[in-house]
Amino acid sequence: MEGKKAPLFTGINQFGEKWSLKEHLGKKIILYFYPRDLTATCTIQACNLRDAYADFQKKGIAVIGVSTDEVKQHQKFIQKNNLPFTLIADTDHSIHEKYGVWQLKKFMGKEFMGTVRTTFLIDEKGIITHIIKKPKSKIHTQEINQYWNL
Repeated sequence: MEGKKAPLFTGINQFGEKWSLKEHLGKKIILYFYPRDLTATCTIQACNLRDAYADFQKKGIAVIGVSTDEVKQHQKFIQKNNLPFTLIADTDHSIHEKYGVWQLKKFMGKEFMGTVRTTFLIDEKGIITHIIKKPKSKIHTQEINQYWNL
């Protein structure tokens, strides 16, 4: 997918409103998929992005998180962690499927379908410039900065 157009999608944000990737092209976008709100690793990752959000904004970069959680759960996650960016509720995992991050996973001997933590860096023209597979939650901003030389 690197070097190709990012799949367009419309989802529901934390306010219950439609949010469209197409309407936000023209600026760089950090599109990150994560498994669950209010879980330890996902919270660390979200807070790491939160702490760099002002710098991203100064550079015209949007941060968009996507999980299969519902809108109400996103609202709790945002409130508890003071998250300033958009979270998309992809309850039917259709956006996950477009990006290839809804996959068979194994945990403690059990197999199930779930989100593979992945971040897509999308440029102003809607091209995926980098894919960060299995990002390191504690230093995710540093990983992004490395690719975009921020």
